[in-house]
Order: sequence, then structure tokens, then C-alpha cells
Amino acid sequence: MASSQIRLRILPSARCLFNNRVQVKVEGLAPHKPVELRSRLVDDRGTIFKASAQYKADESGQVDVCRAPSLGGSYTGVEPMGLFWSLAPETPHSKLLKKNVLSPTLVEIEALSGESGKLLASETNERGFMVEGMKRIPVEEGRIRGVLFVPPGKGPFPGIVDMYTFGGGLTEPRASLLASNGFVVLALAYLGYKGLPKKPESLDLEYFEEAVTYLRTQPEVQGPGIGIISISHSGCMALAMSSFLSGISATVCINAFLANTVLPMRYKDIVIPPLTPVLENIKFSDSGLIDICDATPDPILEENRASLFPIERASCQFLFAVSEDDHNWNSALSAKRAAEILRNHGKETFKVVTYPKAGHFLEVPHMPFCPSTFHAAVGSEVLFGGEPKAHSEAQLDLWEKVQEFFKSHLGNKSTS
Repeated sequence: MASSQIRLRILPSARCLFNNRVQVKVEGLAPHKPVELRSRLVDDRGTIFKASAQYKADESGQVDVCRAPSLGGSYTGVEPMGLFWSLAPETPHSKLLKKNVLSPTLVEIEALSGESGKLLASETNERGFMVEGMKRIPVEEGRIRGVLFVPPGKGPFPGIVDMYTFGGGLTEPRASLLASNGFVVLALAYLGYKGLPKKPESLDLEYFEEAVTYLRTQPEVQGPGIGIISISHSGCMALAMSSFLSGISATVCINAFLANTVLPMRYKDIVIPPLTPVLENIKFSDSGLIDICDATPDPILEENRASLFPIERASCQFLFAVSEDDHNWNSALSAKRAAEILRNHGKETFKVVTYPKAGHFLEVPHMPFCPSTFHAAVGSEVLFGGEPKAHSEAQLDLWEKVQEFFKSHLGNKSTS
């Protein structure tokens, strides 16, 4: 059969939001013939990510990735989104960079003959970050730096402050995708962005207070309180904000730590010192990567208590998401300690969700897994943990849980 009759289709459409699933189908193949599917994307840094899988056409000459098992390659078995979550960088220790959410991420998918390697068909999946009619507004208001995403429609909508990692700059994919789902989201930078220092001597909680006030006073934002979503180091800032500031109703901490780390944190006349890392606990992985998992000490030991955030003061609901294979620090222990402190103060205002084989960077669905990359506080590449398939499933599950959590704790909830 001529390859001109072979079609590769991406359903329901070749254009979708980044967090949406698609169905990849190849039609018009010779029955039972082997076929290789390949996926490829180039990120905003120019890093190439690739995946491949071996399939066999059915009796009608079709491969439906939602039903057929991969027989080898980057993953095996029936994995509808395997060509996306198993994308791995050609340059080791690279984390997918998406700086410009106004343009989609392009994933090229090719079908090749399993026998000759000849290209049979190809198609490009455009995975976008913003729904039609959504607004992206750069924010330089007083000291605060970031981007405000406003969904289309009448509103008002629940408001969320979205903060990312210690690496600095601004990361917009999660904020824009949350806004695409009906939230007003302020992606807030706090290091190394538009005049914010990359290496400050301390972090000032009043900066974050300004951001909360700014978001709460936006006409599109539904009161009374707002939400925070954070990951890694920004999780420490989220816990500090929840402990000291008013107007916060719901806080998501993804693989965060309960005590202050890296830099002193100031609020008015309060200074919370960072934990002192236990340097002798730093190990090297089998592959020679630095493993800092045990370098952050138990926050409730007497010598570390000055660094603890007083989360018992918080009036918000907490969602702690924990990857049990997090190698950045022991986020499972941290969540356990947070739960103990809240319970000891008679507060059942928290939920902990754990993901057994997931690593540190729990991102939006279908984001390629990042087991190791440069760590800004350490100054070199470190191990972040996790297994690709389990990590991918954790990202899917957490995305749903985060939205349910915010919808149930933000806005004027009806009592019916």
C-alpha cells in the first residue's frame, strides 16, 4: 500500500490545551505490520526532547495508541499519552523550558515503517496554554513583578497566587492553564526577574503581602480570600504567607518544606533564619549525581525550631502534595510534621496526598519528567528522584485534586 494512503491522526483535534489528552491513530497500514511512532519537541531553550515506541498494526491496518500496547521503546504497554510523558531530553539534566505561553508547544509525531524505517506519515500536535479570549497582563505594580492571567467570561473568578522555584525568573505554564480553567492567576516572581535581585540577602514577606493585596483588589477576583499554589522553595514562602498574612483561604504546597530554607525571611521586625543544611548527609547517586535529600534536617528538632513557620496561626485550608521519592528534601517528613503541628492545635484544616514513585517536580499533566537538573541553591546538577510513568500519573491526579481543592475553598460557596 502506498504511504500516501497512510494517515496519522491526532484526535479530537491537532490543537489542544497542554494539559489535555489526545488520541494518536495511524490508519491505512498493512495488517499486522510493525510500525514505530516517534515524538519530538524543541523547548524555548532549543533543547530537543524525544520519545519512541514500537507498535504492530491490527487486522484492519490501524494503530490506536489508546488501545494498542507499545511493544518496546520509551515505554511499554497501553499508554494513551506515552509519546508525551516519556519525552526525554537529548541534553542530560535538562528541564523543559516554556517561557512564552502565548505560543503553543509543538509536538511532532511521526509513523515509520518498523521494517525499512521509511517515514509513512506525520502530524504536529499544537499544545497551547491559553484559551480563546483569555488575558495575559504583565504586572509591575509597586515592587511586585509578575503576570496576571484573567479567564474569558463575566466573572468574578477565584483568585490564586502562583509561585515557582528558587531558580528565579517567572514560570507561566501552570498559571495560564489554571486560568484557562476559570481562575484569575497571578504568576508571581520573587527572584531574578525584571529588576528583582537574583541573590538577595533575605526575602521580605511584605513583598508577598503586596502581591496578595494586589490580587484581592482586582475587580475580576471573587472574595473573600485567595489561594496560593507553590512548589519546592516557594512552598516555604507559601507557608510563611499563610502563617502571617490575612486574606488567604486555600494553600497548595507541592513538595515544600515546613521551615525556612536558603535565605533569611523578614516580616516587619520578625526574622526567620534558614535551616543549616547537614553537609555530611550529602551523598552521590550511582550515576555520580549529587543527592541532597537528607541534607535538610528535621525541622522540629530543638536546634531548628527558630526556622519553623508558625503554621498553627494560619486560617486557611492546606493541601500538601508529597512525592515519596523526592530527592530535593524529605517532603514526606515535612508534611507529616505540618499535620502533627496543626492537629496539636486542634486544626483539621489540611489534606495530605502522597505519590509513591514520583519525584520532586510535580508539574502540569503531560509535562516531560525531569529526574535531575541544575539546582540554583546548590550550584550544580542534582538528583530529583521519581520514575517516569508513576510521576506522570501523579501529575495527572494532582492537577484534578488542586482544582477541586481551590473550587471547594475559594469564592462564595453555596451552603446547599
